[in-house]
Amino acid sequence: MHVLSGAYKDAAGGPETQKQVGGNMAATAVIVLQLLLGSMASASHLYGQNMVYTYRGRNPDGTFKVDFHNRATHRGGCWYSTGWRCSGSNCGSVSRTQTGVVDNANGACATEEIITRNMRSNKPFLLRANSCCWVYGRNGVSSWNAATSVDLGTRSDTRQPNRSPDFNVLSVLRVPQNCPRTYNLLTFDPDGDKVRCRYGNIPGVESTSCTLPSGFHLHQDSCTLRYLSTSAHSNVFALELVVEDFPQGHITLAYTDGTRSSRAPLTVGRGKRSITQWWQWYMTSTTTAPTTTTTPPLSKLPLQFSVRVDPAVPTCQEGIYLPRFVAPTPADGERFQAEVNKEMEIKVKAQATLSTIQNLLISGPMNISKHRNTLNEFDIKWTPVPEDVGHYFVICFAVESLRWPQTYQSEMRCVLVEVTGERVKPHVICNETSMTVLLEKDSFSGLHQDHLRLSESTNAACSLQTHSNSTHVIAVVPLNSCGTEIEEDENNLIFKNEITTVDDIRDVITRKHLLEVQFYCQYPKRGNVTLGFTAHRRNVTVWEKGFGTFTYQFEFYPNNQFQTRIDPNSYPLEYELGSRIFMQIEATSSINNTELFVESCRAAPYDNPSYHQAYSIIENGCKVDPTVQTYSSADKQEFRFSMEAFKFIGLHNQVYISCSVVMCEAGNTNTRCSMGCINSTGPVRGKREAHIQTANHFVSQGPLRLRRSAQSAGATVTNLNLNLVFIAGCVLAAVGMICGVAIYKSKMAKVKYQPLPTSET
Repeated sequence: MHVLSGAYKDAAGGPETQKQVGGNMAATAVIVLQLLLGSMASASHLYGQNMVYTYRGRNPDGTFKVDFHNRATHRGGCWYSTGWRCSGSNCGSVSRTQTGVVDNANGACATEEIITRNMRSNKPFLLRANSCCWVYGRNGVSSWNAATSVDLGTRSDTRQPNRSPDFNVLSVLRVPQNCPRTYNLLTFDPDGDKVRCRYGNIPGVESTSCTLPSGFHLHQDSCTLRYLSTSAHSNVFALELVVEDFPQGHITLAYTDGTRSSRAPLTVGRGKRSITQWWQWYMTSTTTAPTTTTTPPLSKLPLQFSVRVDPAVPTCQEGIYLPRFVAPTPADGERFQAEVNKEMEIKVKAQATLSTIQNLLISGPMNISKHRNTLNEFDIKWTPVPEDVGHYFVICFAVESLRWPQTYQSEMRCVLVEVTGERVKPHVICNETSMTVLLEKDSFSGLHQDHLRLSESTNAACSLQTHSNSTHVIAVVPLNSCGTEIEEDENNLIFKNEITTVDDIRDVITRKHLLEVQFYCQYPKRGNVTLGFTAHRRNVTVWEKGFGTFTYQFEFYPNNQFQTRIDPNSYPLEYELGSRIFMQIEATSSINNTELFVESCRAAPYDNPSYHQAYSIIENGCKVDPTVQTYSSADKQEFRFSMEAFKFIGLHNQVYISCSVVMCEAGNTNTRCSMGCINSTGPVRGKREAHIQTANHFVSQGPLRLRRSAQSAGATVTNLNLNLVFIAGCVLAAVGMICGVAIYKSKMAKVKYQPLPTSET
């Protein structure tokens, strides 16, 4: 995001601080140009806007510092200045402005302008803005009006100035004509005040029409807007709401001039509806309002947006035409914590069977961004800055899908983000084959390193004890094991893992999930090739309760005699298309009464069992590839098989074979090993009792390459070369974007990265 900063001149000529400008013609031209641009911005077509404020304390000169966050969406361009002007004499002066683009989609550009004002007094003041035009409104609203009322008097209950309610909304909402929908306008007050959302009722100040459009219902106390029914049209309804906060009890506000004022709670009650017959409710606008209080609110803030009613959809059931949110999308109203200077991530996924997911719409703080990965999931990312600590931010989003020529929009969801200071101090280093994470032990006092583990820790190489010292917990995490997950977008490969707390390092579940440190390494796909993944893979050593320490060995052989493995120095191995590949997986254990079972094997362009686009060879213990052959062995801890070299290799420069294996007590009929091949589309799990079978472990070997014949060498071959492209910059620790995020949780953590069912891959 491009961020600009500089002096600002108040459009109404109020007492604003500005740099001295010479009296020459060039300087005058600059001022005229600035005013002209501000006027053009105000005159552009508006979809909606809202404003909140943040009290920043007192400056050294005693003035009161306040940041105003004005979010606006315009059609046809990214305009920043809305032309807010002072209505009165206590608006202070503008010392700084910052601007940035939040989202730009479908010809609508959402921006945020942060205006810093320094007030000489903490007395109440009013900011106003108005201009032409709402974008193609259909409810009689052409020009727009907005007002922001702020009172910085010291509250008798908190001993601090009033803090602004936090809220947000997407400026352009779309709903099919025949599908009633409820929009929960998320509001949060950091002082615990009562917040209500009413329709603007002061013409020329708060709104233009002062009337909620027909077909909508607004419940003021819950800030809930319901679309009921109306005709479809390409023009939008312009909705002009006002957000107010009232104290929960009687308080006084003290000002620097020695005066005081009082505020009373909002008395909740039912206002009269504008209709009496039930059948009229679906065709007429209504407002459920509380009774009027005798004292004004603590603040009044604009919340304005547009609603477009689209033609009817064949069915209103979500997931068919209308996008339906699925896991891991957060619920509406969910709360997050984000640490300062550390990137937070919100994952969004939606499905629709008869339309195609197209885009994600977002609204949130400056520097927020969105990304789409190869799983058709969206990532919302944001990094709070130090001045955000202790404050709250509302992030809203919706997904759009397309079935030509109609666009469908999902429900809108909003989440609340609280920004905290740095709690854990991680440092992440990325190299060709691993991620190194260093955590200062002093930053998580009260937790012992013995109760910390990676996502998967049965592999001895994943122990946090190996490299840690007296001052730091150090994890050297391979990119292809220890539960490392791989994600991919158009430009990058992202490897993710996490360090969490457990009751015991050998436990599968935990009730003490108090700390979660998520970290990742991001590598660009383009760059020079290194030999990061071309070496023969080492054996996998595993520790399991009841089985002790045992080792898996995955090797390739030249023939079906399985006598001498292929020299590891020969890797990467090359095969002719159709030639047979012979493989053996062997388990070595001090316990004799055990047997090995291979539940699945897949081929993928990366040495990572979590990669989503893989070719299945064996699934649920059953042969999937028709060329697979198995060979008997006198040793129950060996599994021998072969298959023909397949064209999948030709789509990539090289591939790896990864298998999921399990060790069981030999002869026990209650184990997964005894179940053998099970033809099932769902996940299969044997009954895991203590000491009769292990968890699933992943072993891999490779890479394999398809040998090019002389005839095909000169032909044009589609080469995605994903593995080598990934290695392209793995030496680039400086180029990879690195982040460690720590989140304290008060509830049991969910499983983060589950493999997708076959139907979703």
